[in-house]
Order: sequence, then C-alpha cells, then structure tokens
Amino acid sequence: MNTSTEARNNETGKAASRSAKTGAARVSQTERAYDQIKRRILENDMAAGFQALEQELAEMLGMSRTPVREALIRLAEEGMVEVRPRHGMRVLPVSADDMREIYEILTSLESTAAELAAARGVTDAEMAELKMTVTDMDAALEEEDLRKWAAADEKFHMLLVKFSNNARLLALVNSFWEQTHRVRLVTLRLRPKPVNSNKDHAAVADAIAKGDREAARRLHHRHRVKSGKMLVALLKEHGLTQL
Repeated sequence: MNTSTEARNNETGKAASRSAKTGAARVSQTERAYDQIKRRILENDMAAGFQALEQELAEMLGMSRTPVREALIRLAEEGMVEVRPRHGMRVLPVSADDMREIYEILTSLESTAAELAAARGVTDAEMAELKMTVTDMDAALEEEDLRKWAAADEKFHMLLVKFSNNARLLALVNSFWEQTHRVRLVTLRLRPKPVNSNKDHAAVADAIAKGDREAARRLHHRHRVKSGKMLVALLKEHGLTQL
C-alpha cells in the first residue's frame, strides 16, 4: 500500500471513529433528556397541561435542542405529551376513563403473569424477594409512610411480572404502569388505608409459592379489579377528571 492510500485510509478511519463517538454522545443526551422529562411528568412536577418550548426545555436541562426534540418525539409516541410545531410540547392529561381502560388491561396482563410465575415455579431467592415486598408494605403502613408503601407495592407488581419470564409481557405492563404512576401519587392520600391490599399481595405470593396457577390468577385478578374500581371511583368522587 502506498503512502497516500494509507493516509487516506487513516483519515477515513478517524472520521468514522469521530462520527461514532458523536452519534453515541447524542444518543446519551437524548436518553438523559427523555429520562429527566419523563420523571418530571410522572412525579407531577410537569402536571397535565404544562407547556414549554423546545428551547425552554433545553435550557432547563442544560443541553441543546436536538436531544430534547428527539426525547419529546419518543414521549409523544408513548402518549405522555403532545408535540406541536412552533409551540413546543404539552403534557397530556389522564382521565378517569383512561384509568379504567388501563386497569382493565393491567388486570388481564398481570393475572396472566401470576399464572405463568406459578406454573414455571419461582426459585427460593425469587420468592424471598417477592415476600419481602409484602413485609415492606406492612412496615410502611405501620410507619404511616404511604410513599414508601407505594414504592413497595409497585416493586411487588414488577417482580410478579418479571417472574413470569415473558419479556414482552413485562414491557407491556411497564408501559401501562408508567401511565398510572402520577395518578396513583395524587390519590394516595385519598384512598382508605391499604391493609386489605397487603393481604391480597400475601395471598398471591403464597399461591405462586405453592405452584397453584389457577389460584394465583384468580386471586390477583380479584385484587386488580378491586383496585381499579376504587381508583376510578376516587377520581370521580373528588372531581379529578383530568390529571
């Protein structure tokens, strides 16, 4: 290979390397923008109806507009925001009817997950982890710490679906759980003390431990139906039609 050809190849390689690094950096920035905006929406720091221009969000997050724009497109696809040309984005509300539909879906998906987990048989370590979330929920209620209870409750449901060993089922449930998160935070102190919910979780865990797939499905289905009806009723009772 002559010197000029070798030089050209070196330059081509360097250019490709720079391009790859630039692309990776942009993806990283987009992920950061996506994670930060999404977290603020889920925690109600950006409540329903919140509006901002791309430039305002970019300044808020300390980055350029491009990763913010890409993050907003992704959030729009997930139904969290509406992106409007020259008007930036608006956080979309969640209604009582939205929650009813979401809980109907979660009831079906999670009940299937409970059945699958019982059918395949969870390991001792997995069962210990699942039952620990119930212990944590009990402890949180004793401490009157509803935020802590909600975190343990969410972990129980995520572990339940994870132990089904069905990646697609887990991905679906995760997407719908995220849509319920901000509503659950708002209604957390409006609902009765969730003592019965803890008992329901313990019963589902016991059914899974015994490998009783029918009982695991039935118990979790009943629990989810009760939870969904209560949440929707709270929203309507308190006039929280758009969150």
